[in-house]
Amino acid sequence: MQTTLDVRGMTCAHCESSVKGALEEIEGVQGVEVTLDTGKVNVIYDEAIANIESMREAVEEQGYDVVV
Repeated sequence: MQTTLDVRGMTCAHCESSVKGALEEIEGVQGVEVTLDTGKVNVIYDEAIANIESMREAVEEQGYDVVV
């Protein structure tokens, strides 16, 4: 499964790394691609294991907002 999250508040490469790392730690997430300029985060995941809510929570724990 693939989804795109709209993440607000990322301003630098460190922000990008924080978001990517948080998402990669979720069991079932198989790939993460962050586009800093647009705030778009493409996530490939196994929907039987991971879900969008857990992704949103992981990003928000890093201090960023996910726009639904």
